[in-house]
Amino acid sequence: MNILGIETSCDETSAALLGGGVVLSNVVSSQRCHGDFGGVVPELASREHERLIVSIADAALKEANITKNELDVIAATAGPGLIGAVMVGLCFAEGLAWALGKPFVPVNHVEAHIFSPFISDDASSLAPAGDFVSLTVSGGHTLLAVVHQDLSYEVIGRTIDDAAGEAFDKTGKMLGLGYPAGPEIDRLARDGDPGFHRFPRALTSSSQTSRSYRNNFDFSFSGLKTSVHTWLGQHDRSFVERHLPDIAASVQDAIVDVLVEKTIAAARLHGVDAVSVAGGVSANSGLRTALGEACRRNGLELFVPDMAYSTDNAAMIATMAGLMISRGRVTANAYDTAPFARFIPAGRGAH
Repeated sequence: MNILGIETSCDETSAALLGGGVVLSNVVSSQRCHGDFGGVVPELASREHERLIVSIADAALKEANITKNELDVIAATAGPGLIGAVMVGLCFAEGLAWALGKPFVPVNHVEAHIFSPFISDDASSLAPAGDFVSLTVSGGHTLLAVVHQDLSYEVIGRTIDDAAGEAFDKTGKMLGLGYPAGPEIDRLARDGDPGFHRFPRALTSSSQTSRSYRNNFDFSFSGLKTSVHTWLGQHDRSFVERHLPDIAASVQDAIVDVLVEKTIAAARLHGVDAVSVAGGVSANSGLRTALGEACRRNGLELFVPDMAYSTDNAAMIATMAGLMISRGRVTANAYDTAPFARFIPAGRGAH
C-alpha cells in the first residue's frame, strides 16, 4: 500500500511516501521567514505552505519513484496546529484524494508524534510488546500519556501554561539567541556547567510544595521563564555573554530535569516496561542522554525517533495513517474533515 502523507501544522511543509511500511521519501521544507519576528507568524506560515505544497508533494513522489495514480491512500494532518497552516495541507490532500478517487485519512498531529519512535526503514516492528508511557514534547505541546496496543491512550499529564519547546525558545530570546533557540541552547549547553545556577523546577519533588504534586504529571514552565528574566536583570550584559554556555546548560538542565522526573514517575506508577519520547524537543541531546540514563537505572526500555522524525514531518503522518488503517480506525473517504487548532485526545479515558 502506497500512502502519501502531508504535514503543514506549523512552519514545516512536508510530504512523504510510505510504501509497504517503508519510508520511501520524506521531504521537509522549513520556513525561514519567521526569524526576524522571534516566532512563527501564522499568516506568513499559511502563505509559505500555499506556495510550496505542490512542489513539495511532487518532490516526494519523484524521490519515491511513485506516480499519483499509484497512490492507494492520502493522509494529512487535521490538527492540532495553526489553523490556517493546517487548512492548506488538509485542503490540498482532500482535493487530491477526491480527484484521484482514493481514500483520505485525517491524522491527529500529536498522535503521529506519539508513534513516531516506531517508524521503521525496513518495515520491521519496533514497538514494545506491552503498554508504554509516551512523553511528547515540542514547541506547542508537552504531555504524558499511557499508550495501549490498540492505539488508544490516556493523557495523564500536560502543560498548564507553556510547552517545553516554547520555554527553550523564549529563554533563548532573552539570551539574544536567534529563532528557533532550542537547538542553539542545546549546542551551547554542551560546553557549559549545568550547576552554574539552579533555576526552578515547577511541580516536581524539588519544589517546596512537592507533596501536593505527588503523582501529578502536569507541567509548568512559565515560572522558569520568569526566573530567567529576573536573574538576567540582575547581571550586566558582559557577564551574561561570558557565561552564555553555563546559563544555557542551567536552563536546559531545569527543563530536562522536570521532563525526566515526571516520565520515570509515570512509568513506575503505571507499571510499564517501556518509555518513548517524541516531538521536536526529543532531538535535544541533553534530554536524550538524561532520559536514557534514567531508563537504564530503572530497568526501562527507551524508544526515541530518528532525528529525521523528531521534528514535524510527513513520514509520521503517513505511518500513523497506516497504523490507523491496520487497526480499523479509519472513516472511509473523509473528504469533509474539519481542521482543528487545539489537541483533541482520541483515546479511551483521555482528558
